Amino acid sequence: VQLQASGGGLVQAGGYLRLSCATSGGTFSGYVMGWFRQGPGNEREFVAAIARSGGLTSYADSVKGRFTISRDNAKNTVYLQMNSLKPEDTAAYYCAADRSNYYSGNYRRAQSNYDYWGQGTQVTVSS
Repeated sequence: VQLQASGGGLVQAGGYLRLSCATSGGTFSGYVMGWFRQGPGNEREFVAAIARSGGLTSYADSVKGRFTISRDNAKNTVYLQMNSLKPEDTAAYYCAADRSNYYSGNYRRAQSNYDYWGQGTQVTVSS
């Protein structure tokens, strides 16, 4: 399974970006999908996750109300709409996929519970 993240860039504080993660080589509708990020000098952290059908979503407290995760199973793509961006959102953003159907908010926050990872796409928010 290959995951290709895109959509990163440089944006001013208060702006917005939409990240995409296209998958290939597997059955996209069979994966729980997640977004993680790693900022300068920080460990990689959970951002958001979405269940197979899209009916369940989870967010880190730091992005709740500003970011929205969604998926289009027909296009094999998961999205992360990021609004009201802050300088502290600056990071490399990674998408991940998990074959397990198990879904709970805490379970989805753990990186070890994902089977496949894409390369990062850099988001830089200037003040």
